[in-house]
Amino acid sequence: MAAARAVRLLLWRDDLLHPELPGNKARKLKYNLQQARAEGYSRLLTFGGAYSNHLAAVAAAGRLYGFDTTGLVRGEEHRPLNSTLARCAANGMALHYLDRTTYRRRAEPEFLAELQQQFGPAYLLPEGGTNALALRGVAELIADLRQHTDFDAVAVAAGTGGTLAGLALGLAEAAYPARAVGVAALKGADFLRADIDALTLAAANTVLLNYELHTAYHFGGYAKLPADLRTFIQRFQATYDVLLDPIYTGKLIFGVLDLIEKNHFPPGSTVVAVHTGGLQAWAGFGEMVK
Repeated sequence: MAAARAVRLLLWRDDLLHPELPGNKARKLKYNLQQARAEGYSRLLTFGGAYSNHLAAVAAAGRLYGFDTTGLVRGEEHRPLNSTLARCAANGMALHYLDRTTYRRRAEPEFLAELQQQFGPAYLLPEGGTNALALRGVAELIADLRQHTDFDAVAVAAGTGGTLAGLALGLAEAAYPARAVGVAALKGADFLRADIDALTLAAANTVLLNYELHTAYHFGGYAKLPADLRTFIQRFQATYDVLLDPIYTGKLIFGVLDLIEKNHFPPGSTVVAVHTGGLQAWAGFGEMVK
């Protein structure tokens, strides 16, 4: 499809960056872990859903780099633990559960102070690991890409918007004339533009305009896997021997291919799509794609 539109589409396997900290999670955590160490913290405290890639990554990072970890999980406790939370526990993460109303308070300073009293002292990592330090780690991907190819766009799935914002930051600081393209994984994601602008403003002291966010490829919402998306992922794996995850990268590649089909990228363009990992999420959908 891409070749028919005279577009070169490449897949960057950031999911292979680290065997236990794949892709954007390793990049987001890099400078946060350094900051936690510099501030003298021995515990990391963070948030996520029951199949959160971020929770799994923080738990693994804690074991690998010598931090205690606490994960505050959205929703009720269920036993036995699903595969993601079981992995978190095996890596030493203490799991606590917040009802959905309480979980919505996760960014409120007063609530965070209460959590420090209950679980601290701890270095606080936001949901998804997205903050200004995370952007710095993601921005380094631009230099990695440029060592291998020139490109006109770099595309990534968007959950909290942190990876997209980090790519925009990396492009801006390198003065590289490409665009960051985000494909939202959740329904009603237009609000992410304001979040991304706030992130880039905090990291670069300016709102960046070198990114775009596409919100029409959510397939019904976050963690929804309708039959047509599952079939697309199966066909992609059969054709290219690459497994995409059901929450993020499946939607990303579908969206990018559709944008190419709609002539969104000019002929002659090179588009790099980033596989950020998250394959452990398949356990929440019964079994891995065959």
